[in-house]
Amino acid sequence: MEATVTTATEEKVWGGGNEPLNASYGKMMMWFFIVSDALTFSGFLAAYGFSRFKFIESWPIADEVFTHFPFLHGVDAPMYYVALMTFILIFSSVTMVLAVDAGHQLKKTKVAWYMLLTIVGGIIFLGSQAWEWKNFIAGEYGALETRGGRILQFVDANTGKRVALHDFAIPTGASDQEMNVSGLSAKEEGGEAIYTIQDVVDGFSAHSNIVIRTETLNEEGHKTVLSRAESEDKIKSAVLVVEGANLERNEYGNRLFADFFFFITGFHGFHVFSGVAINVIIFFNVILGTYEKRKSYEMVEKVGLYWHFVDLVWVFVFTFFYLV
Repeated sequence: MEATVTTATEEKVWGGGNEPLNASYGKMMMWFFIVSDALTFSGFLAAYGFSRFKFIESWPIADEVFTHFPFLHGVDAPMYYVALMTFILIFSSVTMVLAVDAGHQLKKTKVAWYMLLTIVGGIIFLGSQAWEWKNFIAGEYGALETRGGRILQFVDANTGKRVALHDFAIPTGASDQEMNVSGLSAKEEGGEAIYTIQDVVDGFSAHSNIVIRTETLNEEGHKTVLSRAESEDKIKSAVLVVEGANLERNEYGNRLFADFFFFITGFHGFHVFSGVAINVIIFFNVILGTYEKRKSYEMVEKVGLYWHFVDLVWVFVFTFFYLV
């Protein structure tokens, strides 16, 4: 009798069809994926935090980097557009919750509408991120880089506001179309001048109201502004003109900031893109009545778990890159 009970119990445990924590196999596997992906993002953000702590004195200030807003050219709007992007992504999580709830009630039309709103929110976020990347790469003011890899920016001594290279640099009109590391030549690209060291030095000498601001932070948490005499001496150490940001140069400050920005936000953007693609597939399945025939919208719920995870990760990315 005891052997029979033991055999029956083993068949119940190992015979399949079990749902630990009342979760199906599919949802359990989604949770396993989310946990493993969360560890990956945690490693990336931990590396970012370590690097920032190590180079805290030269780390760019987010309020000075992300100041653009669509259709408001020249308007200083620090963090406004990033905050709007975040709101849109979080709101898409709300519509996903409503889609899952409608699925539990087997309301096909509501599921389709809420899924569509979620997809639109994801697409807007991706477009916004691409626009933000474009501005980050193009730059706004330009700067010089010293032999030691330090960034020198220019500000108005009277107002303390940043001054762009094109506002004071004097182009030499050199015929050479390539710029070498020493910055001895210039070129025209997309209608915007990429200046040489001499162009910037000549313009700097002609404008006595312009001084240099280093990337080093002072005790008050602001970048150190040099006097005119100190600026004239500091500019002699410049070896390269930097406009915008890429994996090698960064006009905003420490180049590691740009490396982490591209990698982490790009990795998250890939997750959002994947989520949008999957949501589109699920949306069409909803329209075709696939889940209505099954009498279950569990697939919508599983995709919803992934989408909520993507939104939650962005909250941490937003905090690390833009707020802290």
